[in-house]
Amino acid sequence: MNPKVEIYTWSRCPFCIRAKGLLKEKGIEFIEYVIDGDDEAREAMSVRANGRRSLPQIFINDEHIGGCDDLYDLEYQEKLDEYLQPAA
Repeated sequence: MNPKVEIYTWSRCPFCIRAKGLLKEKGIEFIEYVIDGDDEAREAMSVRANGRRSLPQIFINDEHIGGCDDLYDLEYQEKLDEYLQPAA
């Protein structure tokens, strides 16, 4: 079973595009929630993300990873692949 990766984005957000690019480069399928102008969806995302409202917000196997910089930090620390293991 593949990891469950979810990403909340705005369609023209450069950080969102960059985060999705890394996931695509690694061959990871993800569920994208494009929430342009949807205040209710952003509020729901914020609840899941422990109050964070910036975009993107990324979840792997229902664990909040953070934003684009957090995703790249995991990659640079060679820890991202651990998170991307199939869900149990």
